[in-house]
Amino acid sequence: MRSGLNLKQRLQQQLVTPEILALMARMPKPTGSFGYDAWGYNEDAATLAVASLKLLYDRYFRVEASGLENIPPRGRVLLVSNHSGQLPIDGLMIGVATATNPHGPRAVRGMIERFFPTVPWLGNLMNAIGGVIGDPVNCSKMLAAEEAIMVFPEGVRGSGKLYKERYQLQRFGTGFIHLAMNNDTPIVPVAVIGAEETMPALANLKPIAKLLGLPYFPLLPIYAPLPARMFIHFGKPIRFEGGRADESEISERAAQVKESIRKLISEGLAARQSVF
Repeated sequence: MRSGLNLKQRLQQQLVTPEILALMARMPKPTGSFGYDAWGYNEDAATLAVASLKLLYDRYFRVEASGLENIPPRGRVLLVSNHSGQLPIDGLMIGVATATNPHGPRAVRGMIERFFPTVPWLGNLMNAIGGVIGDPVNCSKMLAAEEAIMVFPEGVRGSGKLYKERYQLQRFGTGFIHLAMNNDTPIVPVAVIGAEETMPALANLKPIAKLLGLPYFPLLPIYAPLPARMFIHFGKPIRFEGGRADESEISERAAQVKESIRKLISEGLAARQSVF
């Protein structure tokens, strides 16, 4: 236990800069006296995660973020993004972008798939740095607490798609529209460029995935993220009025958000000069 604490202290001393501490202190993130909230978020773990991931953000993926002014500095908001890359690198980089947002840092809460907590240690770690199982009840309660929530409506259909399908948006779920309408929450569309190239999947090895209890198991040329340059574009907020709406109207609104993301992707790809 003592050596573990010493290691944590050394990491904090080496990685957590005064700039990171100042940003984390500005976040509208209420926690209890022990630094935890009701969903397992921990201030110390989140601070160390942001400091560590910022090295990847700045030096490995060389992320450029635009439209950060579209994220409200306080209050409930849904960040709705495309999904890709086999691993949740896109979500982690969005988290760093929002945590270091000069217009107002936010501790964004990522909605994670139910299989993540089944992986030893991973579930607790993701809870500590802001991840929460993507359950509508969890989402509604967090929006009522004025949280910033990150949603990937493609789910594993997006993260597990093959390289030949890159930047082709998969089917969107519509649950995020219900959440936005029922909780009077603005939606900020997000496009991530570059995550598709970090881990290009050539095939999905379904028998292995089934054996391991995973939603997919990709055949990759290399089982480590490549240093593709990433660009994150945050679009203008979209608001939908609450009240009753039939499923066709819900689907139309989901399609509107999807089209906004598609447009941001197209603009980002057109502006990108090289993959690496």
